[in-house]
Amino acid sequence: MEVKTFLSVIVPVYNEAERLPKTLRRLHEYLAASAFGNEIVIVLDGPTDGTREVLAAIAGEIANSRLIAQAVNRGKGAAVKDGMLKASGQVRLFTDADNSTDIAHVGQMLSLFDRGYDVVIASRNSKDAAGARQAVPQPLHRWLLGRIGNLIARLLVIPGIWDTHCGFKAFRAEAAERIFSHSEIDGGGFDMEVLALARALNYKIGIIPAHWINDDRSNMRLRSYMRALMDIVRLRARLRRIPTG
Repeated sequence: MEVKTFLSVIVPVYNEAERLPKTLRRLHEYLAASAFGNEIVIVLDGPTDGTREVLAAIAGEIANSRLIAQAVNRGKGAAVKDGMLKASGQVRLFTDADNSTDIAHVGQMLSLFDRGYDVVIASRNSKDAAGARQAVPQPLHRWLLGRIGNLIARLLVIPGIWDTHCGFKAFRAEAAERIFSHSEIDGGGFDMEVLALARALNYKIGIIPAHWINDDRSNMRLRSYMRALMDIVRLRARLRRIPTG
């Protein structure tokens, strides 16, 4: 008897030869002990390091996984979109390859889906959810850039959400397919875009507190932050054209 996929975990991957094995083993450990059908969808975003070779070496250890390989590097947003639209789960979660937000957080998310939420995100800011914290904080320059970007995002496109960029967001299948079919941002600004689209399409957004551990080997660079700010400006104009019916 075929087991239906309840949870799809999408992992966008660029140059992650060093961090990916630990993350995939942790996902496998958690999901193997769960009572529901699941899959791990690994989306390779045109890596140029040894990620493919590392992944091939551990593939036999990771049950219920499948690979989507993009020929060239297009950006995290493009990789997440590809995974979301090709996943089969009733709930579709994307998580970062550094596992800064541990997969165990999904338990809190599922309880919010049971209460009728369509989209559930993790936040590192206690203004979004009591108990949220950065157990190992970001360097000051990244923290400051993130705060500036979030302030602009709250003012222009998504008021009321204090942490838009925590890389741990889940969607009901119908919401994922509708939201990501409208998404256009390939880079780091996609987090803001999918939340703004969820609001525009009248989906109910829930927030759980994250116990977040920073990894200094992040691929996020200054130019990526600047590009994300430009994306906010363009997104504000585009939201007026999104059909909500």
